[in-house]
Amino acid sequence: MIEFRLDRRSGVTPYLQLVQQVRQAVRLGWLQEGDRLPTAREVVAALGINQNTVHKAYRELERDGVVQSRPGVGTFVLASLSARRAAWDPAIRTQLAAWVATARAAGLDDDDLRAILAAELAESASTRTTDDQPGRTG
Repeated sequence: MIEFRLDRRSGVTPYLQLVQQVRQAVRLGWLQEGDRLPTAREVVAALGINQNTVHKAYRELERDGVVQSRPGVGTFVLASLSARRAAWDPAIRTQLAAWVATARAAGLDDDDLRAILAAELAESASTRTTDDQPGRTG
């Protein structure tokens, strides 16, 4: 079962942090189809947040087809987002670990790493979009 954590300094709303954590856990295979999420009451007790926050997160996940609520039973992972298991490819993970180690040795912190990764993802997406246009070669 997933154990939620909140970063109150992140600027990301608690409900969105819950949604992101579930999506990431499903995508990486830490949560599998049929796994039960903690009840709203359990999350409230663990994190000290409003029950409506948990319900909002679970409703968004259900609307997106990630989980299914079964009244009186719980909320369960509906499908896997990890159809492409490349996230577990040893070569990719080894390269990523080396990159993180190099960045940390250079004095970068988690926020720096996230910013760099987000910028690279955005640049990659814009390059891919440009390359995918008809009449363009990449």
